[in-house]
Amino acid sequence: MADSSRSGSVSVDVERISFGGKEHLVRTRCGSVTVAVYGDEDKPALITYPDVALNYMSCFQGLFFCPEAASLLLHNFCIYHINPQGHELGAAPISSDVPVPTVDDLADQVADVLDFFSLGSVMCLGVTAGAYVLTLFATKYRERVIGLMLVSPLCKAPSWSEWLYNKVLLNLLYYYGTQGLVKECLLQRYFSKKLRGDAQYPESDIVQACKSLLDEKQSENIWRFLQSINERHDLTNSLRKLKCRTLIFVGENSEFHEDAIHMNTKLDRRYCALIEVKDCGSLVTEEQPYAMLMPMEYFLMGYGLYRPYQLSSSPRSPLSPCCISPELLSPESMGVKLKPIKTRVAINF
Repeated sequence: MADSSRSGSVSVDVERISFGGKEHLVRTRCGSVTVAVYGDEDKPALITYPDVALNYMSCFQGLFFCPEAASLLLHNFCIYHINPQGHELGAAPISSDVPVPTVDDLADQVADVLDFFSLGSVMCLGVTAGAYVLTLFATKYRERVIGLMLVSPLCKAPSWSEWLYNKVLLNLLYYYGTQGLVKECLLQRYFSKKLRGDAQYPESDIVQACKSLLDEKQSENIWRFLQSINERHDLTNSLRKLKCRTLIFVGENSEFHEDAIHMNTKLDRRYCALIEVKDCGSLVTEEQPYAMLMPMEYFLMGYGLYRPYQLSSSPRSPLSPCCISPELLSPESMGVKLKPIKTRVAINF
């Protein structure tokens, strides 16, 4: 354990080695968050932020275990995985005396993390609630974000039906924890019906692993993050001001499909592309991570970033030229000359 401090409101309390990376407990103006760092810290920074009740391992493991995606990202970036407060493995319950942060507080925490690691402009990768936090961060600190890669993102205030649904879920979390109906609701949030299993299809290994991880979470901490997200405000009017390039992935069967489409229409179309993944839920990073590979590769080409070519293409990858819109494959679409992309891409197996 190593203790150190920085000037201002940000300091690190704990540094430890975990799963090949270093985990830092960073104290911010709105409480402490765990940040796992992977890769060469001299490289540009990629910030990740997971969805409700997930941490960086349960949200991004599938993507980073994909050899081609891992080589693309780790070759070009140092990865800084931010866990929401109390979502890291072995987290203790957060006291009820601690105020629940607002979504603006969560965005400010991201800024504090960047300050601690002395990071300037960063690339961001977020999933659903995490995508909202990083998008809000980009609208508040525009000079600190060079690009957004968002998976099934939220950008509007919750509808009345979503707000009420989350209120019921919050009450169930408070009284019963992550068992029974709460766990099923969370799995429905993440995965397609086919992956969750039914009379025709068995439950997938990915879903079973996620169930086990949810059992280890502190329900009080999940409650806090969900409460923050359920009180989020609408970002629509701020989206046009974003000038960073944005790549949006959304599963065809995602509960947040409509939000992703709405966000795509409100962003400056010169800087945005939307990829719809067929037969997939919200958590594309786990359910179909290979579907993200080629769009990310062409997106990053616009920054002069490339994947090393010593790794051969995976036979499991559904991404071949015949599956991808020719418009997306053109260098101009996400690179040198950013033009509007009207095509929605369906990834078929």
